[in-house]
Amino acid sequence: MSLNLGTILQGSAAERPDNTVLQLGERKVSYAELDRAARGVATSLRELGVAPGEQVAIMVPNVPEFTIAYFGILYAGCTVVPLNVLLSAPEVTYHLQDSDAKLLIAHPFFEEPAREGAAGASVPLVMSEGAGSSLTAMALAEPVAGLHPTNPDDTAVILYTSGTTGKPKGAELTHSNLLINCAIVVPRLLPINDEEVALATLPLFHSFGQTCIQNANIARGGRFVLLPRFTPEDALAIMQQEKVTLFAGVPTMYFAILHHPGAEDFDLSSLRFCMTGGAAMPVEVMKAFEEKYPVKILEGYGLSETSPVASFNMLDRPRKTGSIGYPVWGVEMAILDENDKPVADGERGEICIRGHNIMKGYWKRPDANAEALRNGWFHSGDIGVRDGDGSYAIVDRKKDMIIRGGFNVYPREIEEVLYSHDAIIEAAVIGVRHESHGEEVKAVVVIAEGKNLSAEELIAFCKERLAAYKYPRLVEFLDTLPKGPTGKILKRELS
Repeated sequence: MSLNLGTILQGSAAERPDNTVLQLGERKVSYAELDRAARGVATSLRELGVAPGEQVAIMVPNVPEFTIAYFGILYAGCTVVPLNVLLSAPEVTYHLQDSDAKLLIAHPFFEEPAREGAAGASVPLVMSEGAGSSLTAMALAEPVAGLHPTNPDDTAVILYTSGTTGKPKGAELTHSNLLINCAIVVPRLLPINDEEVALATLPLFHSFGQTCIQNANIARGGRFVLLPRFTPEDALAIMQQEKVTLFAGVPTMYFAILHHPGAEDFDLSSLRFCMTGGAAMPVEVMKAFEEKYPVKILEGYGLSETSPVASFNMLDRPRKTGSIGYPVWGVEMAILDENDKPVADGERGEICIRGHNIMKGYWKRPDANAEALRNGWFHSGDIGVRDGDGSYAIVDRKKDMIIRGGFNVYPREIEEVLYSHDAIIEAAVIGVRHESHGEEVKAVVVIAEGKNLSAEELIAFCKERLAAYKYPRLVEFLDTLPKGPTGKILKRELS
């Protein structure tokens, strides 16, 4: 049986070729134009020596070229590796090497880290825009006749997700994983149709924006308007001008819109659905937003490893504030103890998931697979509870993880950078409450005797080596860090 995620575009292009699928400002792209460009990119990948089943990385923000590259890679039967555009050059090198990428497509805004990172991995670089050898030129090549045949369990996308230990891991999501999530699950939650207009300001390199906005709307023949860099004023202006019906954002976006001066001057009466995820939505923010605008915010839960939607508050079921809702169609969830045994409703345990949405595994990480995919369940690492009505809530997060503006930040990765500084002998990274970002990254360090280091110098050191959302903005110097009897640093005693 052949199945390719690209069929969602191929099908919608055949049914409604002249309809606009995406736009950026005044630039509009029809389904036929997107389909034609993707077919040209597929031909060009062949000419560049990229074979079916090989990986192609994209380092492009929310502009049409992301979607063109994404589907061009799928049409060629290759695997998409979306990269966070904020990665530093060493991080780009790591992702390219780890994924075995054969090519990197990057936007000119991020040319410096992309070029340095690609050179470090000895991977060819193609710019997404411009004259000469670029994605623009690739899209003009003779179009392929159709989708390259792939199997349902072939890897369509590798999404990198940081772990609590070591380097980021690539979650292998299959054509089946992603197609079912975008074409069946999301439309069952929100009745998306060809009249829908969604605002795409969630990064498309992230699973939330990629599946729930880009892919779901393409599968249903809808339209999405791109906003590469979120600001509340721009988001409000687009929602009013384009009569946006669907907005998806992380809680910090709702916070920013709610508190933007002059927000009441914008007409958001077209909004029919709002959804949120990526971090826990503060109850007061949800209440205030819904009082101001005539729309309900539906909160869901998922991870890169779950394609991403696993549970959701649904329109036809009672909505519980502070809840991540109910398992979606075809997905099971359970709260298990440390022995992988179910706990009683109301008791805490690890949220575990199984179903069509679970990743194939972590790319080249058999050890991580053995830990996360055991006894038939994907173990999320999140601590939650199940209510008697079958809804779920998160009561704690993955150990030590920080969620800054909707992005997962894992302290160990930052601590490794801190420990690479010759003036630091002890380091711990924690999250502290922040009004708009939810949490801010804070480094608590001990300096070696005889060494001098300012907070500004340390922040600059980290900024050079980490993506913009990861490096600490706050630094505290201590004489020693609190430790337990085994010598383990007690982060709970830091603040």
